[in-house]
Amino acid sequence: QVQLVESGGGLVQTGGSLRLSCAASGRTFSRYTMSWFRQYPGKEREFVAAIASNGITTNYADSVKGRFTISRDNAKNTVYLQMNSLKLEDTAVYYCASPGRPYYYTNVDVTSNYDYWGQGTQVTVSS
Repeated sequence: QVQLVESGGGLVQTGGSLRLSCAASGRTFSRYTMSWFRQYPGKEREFVAAIASNGITTNYADSVKGRFTISRDNAKNTVYLQMNSLKLEDTAVYYCASPGRPYYYTNVDVTSNYDYWGQGTQVTVSS
């Protein structure tokens, strides 16, 4: 079965950096869109970034543009989220997600388009 496992979360000061990783297994990784979402306590999950199977096409939430970079390594079946210039409001649980259909890259910011989710990793930014 498909599994997504995030890692790399932790505690960082404002202005600092973290890199999240999400290791995928159970299917041909290179065929699928991979995305990151985040969730604040008591709130719905919100879109952060997405990368298409080609590794070139990307989308970002306005709140992270210019600070976060999504990338993938198809040889390692892993997607990354490099987070720079972190702000207090970036504190959240971060999830990686992927749709069930190969090469699907439509409305990537909509949670209902995703069939597989990781367990989440906590990112805490302190002042």
